[in-house]
Amino acid sequence: MIKVIRKYLTGDPVIWAVLIALSIFSVLAVYSSTGTLAYRYQEGNTGYYFIKHASSLLAGLFIVFLVHLIPYKLFSRISQILLVLAVPLLLLTLIFGSNINMATRSLRIPVIGLTIQTFDFAKLALIMFTARMLSLHQKDVSNNLNTFMKMLGPVILICGLIMPANFSTAFMLFAACYVLMFIGRVRFKYLASFGSIIMVIVTILILIALHSDWKGRWPTWKTRIESFINKDSGDNYQVNQSKIAIVSGGLIKLRPGKSIQRNYLPQPYSDFIYAIIIEEYGLAGGIVVMFLYLYLLFRAGVIVRKSTRTFPAFMAIGLTILIVMQAMINMAVAVNILPVTGQPLPIISMGGTSILFTCVSLGILLSVSRGIDQPEATDQSENEKEQ
Repeated sequence: MIKVIRKYLTGDPVIWAVLIALSIFSVLAVYSSTGTLAYRYQEGNTGYYFIKHASSLLAGLFIVFLVHLIPYKLFSRISQILLVLAVPLLLLTLIFGSNINMATRSLRIPVIGLTIQTFDFAKLALIMFTARMLSLHQKDVSNNLNTFMKMLGPVILICGLIMPANFSTAFMLFAACYVLMFIGRVRFKYLASFGSIIMVIVTILILIALHSDWKGRWPTWKTRIESFINKDSGDNYQVNQSKIAIVSGGLIKLRPGKSIQRNYLPQPYSDFIYAIIIEEYGLAGGIVVMFLYLYLLFRAGVIVRKSTRTFPAFMAIGLTILIVMQAMINMAVAVNILPVTGQPLPIISMGGTSILFTCVSLGILLSVSRGIDQPEATDQSENEKEQ
């Protein structure tokens, strides 16, 4: 049985194990936290969301399997296509997307009627493209300002299109690209100079959000910032309920399906699912989940050290940084270290599009590890293969 699994599930076995473990936590936590949702919209049929979410996870695992079979060299060219598609998709989302809480975050595909979060597609495309650019310009990336600006252009464009409807995603994606550029040997002076400009702009935006009556997403940003600054604010209902769930969990517990705060927490199956996990499995369960994400980052580092080519190394670490950063932000919000951002917990939170593109990212990571484990007999120039 083990030989059969190893034959078909190639690549780093530890990454497969982490993915399976996160999927198990996901099924248990989502089934437990969707009871109120089921009684509100499905006449008490709690199995509806369980089946729906389990189906999304199974589809995601199948996608991981398919993607990990693709030779990683092909992703260099694919990244160009994805980036070109991401721009019009984001524009269409801003203009024609579904409006939820004053934000247009999803786009309905005609004919088939499926709804996708185009931001998740754009995140994947931008990280892959940035990895490609870093790989192609390793010779002059550390001393050529024009090369830095050439790489920065797509980052500003994509993040700028995401920001009006989802500031936290835009900022997180920009930060992930910046970290990737730092790893890719971009001169620190360039990163620090432009980073300072971005921090000034972000500070100005926060001040405007706090002192303006503009419509759109401004009121939401203003409320979240004020609630975070004023810990005793009555508007901080979500975080207060999350704290109650965490305190109720204690140190070690094993009571799946026994959450009380799932009935009071908004989005207990998505934004605050980490609090539900701690309530039902104790602090130990929360630490295990956090460890799984951190160990995923460690395994990506192992893959990078083994890699003899720059593009797969940058792509693998970039995608992993984005996944882990999103997970850490979700956990930080649950314990009130950061303001509420609306970032789901990768793989674990309920949400088809998020699971889909996270699984694509993990499939690419496994493709890179698979390619490293099965080196080619002939070795050509890296740039010739990636261009």
